[in-house]
Order: sequence, then C-alpha cells, then structure tokens
Amino acid sequence: MTDGSAWRQPGPGAPVSGSGWGSRPGWAAPNSPQAAGPQPAPNSWWSDALADPWRDPDAPIVVVKTQPEEAPELEKPPPPSPGPRVGIGLVLVVSIVTALLAGALGGTLGYVFAVGGGGAMLGGTQLGNAPLNNRAPESIAGLVKKVLPSVVTISIRVGNGMSLGSGFVVSGDGHVITNNHVVEGSSGPATIRFSDATAAAASVVGSDPESDIAVLKIDTNGLPDGKLAPVEFGNSDQVQVGDPVVAVGAPLGLTSTVTYGVVSYLDRPIRTSEGGTARYYSAIQTDAAVNQGNSGGPLFDASGRVVGINSVIGTLSEDQASAGNVGLAFAIPINHARRIASDIINTGKARRTVMGVQVDTAYQNPLGGARLSTVQAGGPAEAAGLKAGDVVMAVNGKPVEESWDLTALVRKYAPGDTVEMQYLRGTSRAKAPVTLVADAK
Repeated sequence: MTDGSAWRQPGPGAPVSGSGWGSRPGWAAPNSPQAAGPQPAPNSWWSDALADPWRDPDAPIVVVKTQPEEAPELEKPPPPSPGPRVGIGLVLVVSIVTALLAGALGGTLGYVFAVGGGGAMLGGTQLGNAPLNNRAPESIAGLVKKVLPSVVTISIRVGNGMSLGSGFVVSGDGHVITNNHVVEGSSGPATIRFSDATAAAASVVGSDPESDIAVLKIDTNGLPDGKLAPVEFGNSDQVQVGDPVVAVGAPLGLTSTVTYGVVSYLDRPIRTSEGGTARYYSAIQTDAAVNQGNSGGPLFDASGRVVGINSVIGTLSEDQASAGNVGLAFAIPINHARRIASDIINTGKARRTVMGVQVDTAYQNPLGGARLSTVQAGGPAEAAGLKAGDVVMAVNGKPVEESWDLTALVRKYAPGDTVEMQYLRGTSRAKAPVTLVADAK
C-alpha cells in the first residue's frame, strides 16, 4: 500500500507535466509542446488515447466537421496475422492512495447544467411534473438539502501552489473538521466556500498527522447570522455493513458533489505514509464514489448524520495523478475523528491510544497476526498478562492480518476503553482484556 501526495496547484512558472492533473499551472496551448505530448504506439488499443481531451486534460480540444466528397471504395481486409499472445501474468496492483485534494484547476473542469424550476415550453405549457419538485425529508434529495449548508470547500496555499479539499462545520462558532493532508505544509489563511458560493477566511487551529485530522476556525466577521449550520453527529460504532451512505465534497474541484453508496466493510485497517508520517485508523469502507478533492468531506448516514470523514481511496493505478474511483473508498469513523478534533480544540494536541507494546514488523504468517517484540513494563498489555512473543490474532473480534493492523485497530478506541485481545502463545489460544491508555507524546 502506498500513500499519495496532495494534489496541489503549482505557481506561475512551474514546469508542466504531461500526465498529472495537479502538476500544471494551466491548460497548454494547442500548438505548444505540452499539448503535443507523447504519441501512442501504433498498436495502441485506443490510437488517439493521449490526444483525447476527455482522457488527457492537457490535450487540446479540437472539433472538426468533415464531409468527404466521395466515399472511398471498401476493400476486403486481409486476414489478421497472429499477434503476440497476451499472457495471464499481468498483475493488477491495488494501491491505497490518499483521496487527496483537487488542485491545478487551471482550466474548466466541466459544465454544470442546472434546471432552475423550469423545463421546455410547448404551446405555453411547461413540461414536467410539478409535484416531483417536492421531496420527502427522508429521501436522498431531502437529506442533501438538509446537509449541504454544512459542507464546505477548503482552499489554502501550500508552497508555490494551492491545495483544495473538503470539510464540514461542527460548531456554531465556526470550527471545521477536515483531513490533515488537506492543510499540511500550508501557509497563511484558508478560504472556506459554502454551497451557495459564500466565502470566508479561516485559520488552522491544529492537526494530528498520524490520525489525519485537522481543525480550522472560520472568521465569522461579515457572515450573516445563522449562516453556520453545524452537522449532526452520528455514532460510527452503530454503523452496519449494507447501510446506505452519502458522500459530499469537491471531487476534482467540483464543489457540492453528492455520491451515494453503501457501507462495504467495517474496521478495515488502513495505513498510509505520505511525507514519512505513518497514519493509522480503522476505516469505514464504502462504494460511494470518492475522488481527489473529497478529502476531509463528510460521509452521512441515511438520516443525514455524519458517520465518517472521506480520506483515502483504493485504486488500480500506481500513479496518483491518474488515480480515480473504483468503488473502494475509506472514511475515518466519526467517533475517532471527533475525539481527536476535541483534543485539538481543547488542548492543542491529540492523544493517541496505545496498549504498551512494540510489534515485529518482519513477522509474517499465512494465518495473520501481529507478534509482540516487546511489552512495556507496567503497561496495559503487561497488566493483562501478555508477553513478548505472543501473537495477537484479533482485537474485539476483528482479525489482525498484518503487523500494523494492531495499531490501526487499537487507535479506534479511546484511552480508558477495555478491549479483548485474542492471541497465540506457542500453539495455545487465549484471550485477555486490555485497558488502553494515551501515549506519552
């Protein structure tokens, strides 16, 4: 698993890359070297792949109407010659890539067609069905109408470019939660844009890179009374596989985008390592479409309550610049995120939950598990009877498949929580309740 870098917009004069959305300062002119780009091989399955503007945003968009004077005579094609046989040794490498912010929006990403209360008119009669404009509050449309005022788009300067992500209002005095990787390395204030295009400045209150959580504070001066609409929090511990969920954010910079799906898996251990910082959490997996720019945006349940923060995606591409939705998105559970955000607001730093052990990262076993290399004297694990050499197989019934899964699963819980560790000692299986604590950082 790999972790991508933030999708940033470079400043003026930055070099132009022919493949990444986030590496160019603007659209290339049609006759520029950047627009020309590399050419596909003669046997490419899509001969104009690198020149197709829908596939390559840096390619020039040219519309040509052709009308031949005379249709050419059709010739019978020669029989196909045996080509090279495609073997089955091709491997699809699935990477975990940060569902990072959309930057580098140097040109138009798309057109938004809105039908504002009207349709085509024939004979003075409006087409359409007026009653359908009224949506029940419990419908998806009703849910979206309720939550959109709480979701914001965040842009902030990072280095020579701009970083773009999503977030949501969590308090009446203007606190906003987002991902740390949206604001990491930033300088100066952020700009918060609401769904109605109202904008306001915001400052970074604090962040925790290992949890990938950051908190901003909106400058409410100039905002009308009642403008801030805090979200309603759900309980991520009560989410079940199959529950419907709605993701809202700014994928590829397209603000206030809504996607719909279901919870695909719970407590999926996630580890990313962007910029040398290892991030761990036990994620809510969903098939709701999430792309770069959704980072930090909310995942709502069917009642319009936040149950997660959209943070990373799974992709078949090893190149983050071309990574996109394949139905594998992962959200930080809101119970975890809310606890970290409260720590940041109240104390300026986050507490990380630990059990007082070190794991052997070289340990591998077909059955999975995390082998304890050391057990801290006087720590929670020792108090529960665990010893160096024990192999932890599950945490509260959730399997530990890799050594780092143990860290991700433990950090789901708050200091003071007691969890059941299932472990192997030699060939004997055992269980032990471990009361977790906060680390000393």
